[in-house]
Amino acid sequence: MTIADASILLACLLPIACAGIAKWRGFGKSRREGGYDNHDPRQWLARQQGFQARANAAQLNSFEALPMFIAGVLIAQRLNAPQGTVDALAVAFVLCRLGYIGAYLADKANLRSALWMAGVGCCLALFFVG
Repeated sequence: MTIADASILLACLLPIACAGIAKWRGFGKSRREGGYDNHDPRQWLARQQGFQARANAAQLNSFEALPMFIAGVLIAQRLNAPQGTVDALAVAFVLCRLGYIGAYLADKANLRSALWMAGVGCCLALFFVG
């Protein structure tokens, strides 16, 4: 497994981590007390505010970012692009996504947008390194 392949796996786990952060405060409380509602999780998440709402938004965006990233890595590898370059771009993407999630949770909109753009740039670069 290459570093880029491992980066795909890590990128796939990021939305799951965001979901856990979004739901964290609701665990251990009854539904009547506003605790996490596993019977209707989407509606429960829609009612959250603050960092929980931002974590849920980061979860959704993390899922949205996956197809372009995965396709970029696979195409670059299929075209026999230099593996070191593919690995570096894949790691840079994951680091951008981690920063993006952190900026989202901290409500740093401009930083979040800059990191989102940098991550998209990494994905686009993967299509052209071969």
